[in-house]
Amino acid sequence: MAGEGLSVQLAARVLDVSASGYYEWKSRAPSARSIRHALLTDAIREIHTVSRGTYGFRRVHAELTLGRGLVVAHGTVELLMARAGLKGATGRPKWVRARPDTIAMDLVDRRFARSAPNQLWVTDITEHPTAEGKVYCAVVLDTHSRRVVGWSIDSSPSAALVTNALGMAIESRKPPPGAVIHSNRGVQFGSWAFTDRAKASGLVPSMGSIGDCYDNSMIESFWSRMQVELLDRRRWKTRIELANAIFEYLEIWHNRQRRHSRLGMLTPIEFENRQLIIGA
Repeated sequence: MAGEGLSVQLAARVLDVSASGYYEWKSRAPSARSIRHALLTDAIREIHTVSRGTYGFRRVHAELTLGRGLVVAHGTVELLMARAGLKGATGRPKWVRARPDTIAMDLVDRRFARSAPNQLWVTDITEHPTAEGKVYCAVVLDTHSRRVVGWSIDSSPSAALVTNALGMAIESRKPPPGAVIHSNRGVQFGSWAFTDRAKASGLVPSMGSIGDCYDNSMIESFWSRMQVELLDRRRWKTRIELANAIFEYLEIWHNRQRRHSRLGMLTPIEFENRQLIIGA
């Protein structure tokens, strides 16, 4: 406090100590401990500088004891480095995987058939190259009619990609509470953004096991058809070119024109419309 320009008498009165005691302490010779800490701090700074700022307290301690033969505790080195503002270089950020609370159970168990729309949706991501770089596409598929109810296209496989596809499906279909959204255990589907969007809309997340494509086989089959019927039929020059082609495939060809053998050779939209007529 005195070093910051405050009155010694005022500081002593606030702290309930004597001013004479402060002046006696100030004129006292440094203790052996403080001298040793000062010398150790100088050695630590030198070692830290030689290491190009990469050494943490463990490696500094090793250099002090093994390299220089000094006797010093780990805690002392850690304390002195903290006081001197010295830190080691941290490693690369680790890949962030889905937290345990965002990993859902498999509620589908490879049984994809449903008696009505908006009971079970499946979702996944695919990628395809262009001369400019890859294009990523996320799709949400209704297992009852095989209709693409949500999709998103981007240049990176982010959590926003899958969340946008899910958001489109929710806005267009208004699923009832308890409907299931099934995915693999990709980090995008375990993200807070995706799971929060699903749960806020009353959807129940479901995830297959790790590395087993059969747990989400319906959408894997969809990607396989899209690969044969669109993606692999030519080389794509730009991302925009491919994105436009994917849009046309999903909304025009697949939903409105392509006849599906599992739907009695009806298109997904025809199948849903017929189900509405029968239900009425």
